[in-house]
Amino acid sequence: MNLGPISIGLIVLAALLIFGPKKLPELGKAAGNTLREFKSATKGLADDVEEDEKKKNRQQSTDESDK
Repeated sequence: MNLGPISIGLIVLAALLIFGPKKLPELGKAAGNTLREFKSATKGLADDVEEDEKKKNRQQSTDESDK
């Protein structure tokens, strides 16, 4: 999804018209916090998957060396 400067400007203008100048900073802060939490959660999930893969590989290595 490529957003150029004109598209971003139109989105900001529409948000300004809909929510007003006083509410816009609050919405931006809330959106930033939500994005930060989402990134943190997805990073945690990716770390969990990676750790599970490492455990699985270690177990397979141990099983193969026992043969």
